[in-house]
Amino acid sequence: MIFAKKPIALLPIGEIPEIRIKSVAAHIEGYFNLCTEILPPLANPLYAFHKKRLQYSAAAIIDKMAPEVPEDYEKIIGLVDVDIFVPILTYVFGEAQQGGRCAVVSFHRLKKNSDGSSPTEAQVLERSAKIALHELGHLFGLYHCTDDKCLMHFCGDLDELDKTPLSLCRYCSVFLREALRRGR
Repeated sequence: MIFAKKPIALLPIGEIPEIRIKSVAAHIEGYFNLCTEILPPLANPLYAFHKKRLQYSAAAIIDKMAPEVPEDYEKIIGLVDVDIFVPILTYVFGEAQQGGRCAVVSFHRLKKNSDGSSPTEAQVLERSAKIALHELGHLFGLYHCTDDKCLMHFCGDLDELDKTPLSLCRYCSVFLREALRRGR
């Protein structure tokens, strides 16, 4: 079995439905075989709001949450329900410090389908899990994969995300196992 020496921390930032937090935790434990711990929530990330874009900076959220969490945790995933961006993209579902300690996952765009209709809660939970596992992969040093049947394949929209499986390809699985063995 693969286990990191320390648990993965899930840090709700703002109002997040408990079922989404617990679902992300269960998927990390079930798919990556890593222990998780849910931390007490932080306030809404108003400090990260960008007035011109009317969105929140993913980098600002990551920078703010990093010192908030003790070194007792292997990696930290912030969970938000606001629309996040990075400067070169219109929006992102999540963002991570490649090979680092912190990532952020946004539920905001996962709650509407591409055609504007509402997905089921099960679809939102699955989307949330995929984004969290993908960003956690980046934290353990995995890059975007060219295999569109791999969880680490880049998904730019919800249709691509919905087609992406909840599993890593053979190569990314080996890389993750090695990263965990080395204690990255």
